[in-house]
Amino acid sequence: MARKPGFPAQLDLPGAAAKAARAAPASLPASTAIPQGLGLDSAAVRAHMVQKLARNGIRNAAVLHAMATVERHRFVDSALVTQAYEDISLPIGLGQTISKPSIVARMAELLLGAPAAQHGLGRVLEIGTGCGYQAAVLSMMAREVYSMERLRQLHEKARHNLRPLRLANVHLLFGDGMLGYAQGAPYAGILAAAGGQAVPQPWCDQLAVGGRLVAPMAVAGGQQVLLVLDKTAHGLQQTLLEPVHFVPLKSGIA
Repeated sequence: MARKPGFPAQLDLPGAAAKAARAAPASLPASTAIPQGLGLDSAAVRAHMVQKLARNGIRNAAVLHAMATVERHRFVDSALVTQAYEDISLPIGLGQTISKPSIVARMAELLLGAPAAQHGLGRVLEIGTGCGYQAAVLSMMAREVYSMERLRQLHEKARHNLRPLRLANVHLLFGDGMLGYAQGAPYAGILAAAGGQAVPQPWCDQLAVGGRLVAPMAVAGGQQVLLVLDKTAHGLQQTLLEPVHFVPLKSGIA
């Protein structure tokens, strides 16, 4: 396992994007300058994306606030930056993708289940860091985020993308996500960005009682659907939701 990097500050919220997140706090830090010459990267474009998410069913104010705050164009390759705020997945290398904003928001909202919606998330484990975008979104809603990536090049890319944002509560780990990260358990939430035939047992073991897991899972015919798994004092309760398409869950490191 790689050591846990610390980032000692937090993201700023551009004014136009703040208006899109209806329940954003009244006192927010001054925004950083938006990079110039990168195409559709303005706060207004991001605000439009968030407004569309709200129209399409995302209701949680904390999720909308996070989506309005995190600048997605910082996590995509420069050649694709003009597509950063479209509702599409984009390649990030090594056969992996950054999920489309609607999926990122949907999974984040599901993770903020009943107790977390009122009191916020505690410690969260993310399986599949990718380029780091989902981890940045989760950092706005959770007290602490542990994010694991099995591909070293993507782990390093996420470190590069997240370092300027200086997120104190995000810890990036290089390792086999199917094993989870027992040192940080128990987790209030676990979110996976890759889908397998079944939920690995270590994830179930590391989920706290009262916690929730959100992950894609393969069902009959090879189709993937979103799985919500709630851990209660009496066992695990699962709910299968809409079809999705994620990269396959794999073990080991590379």
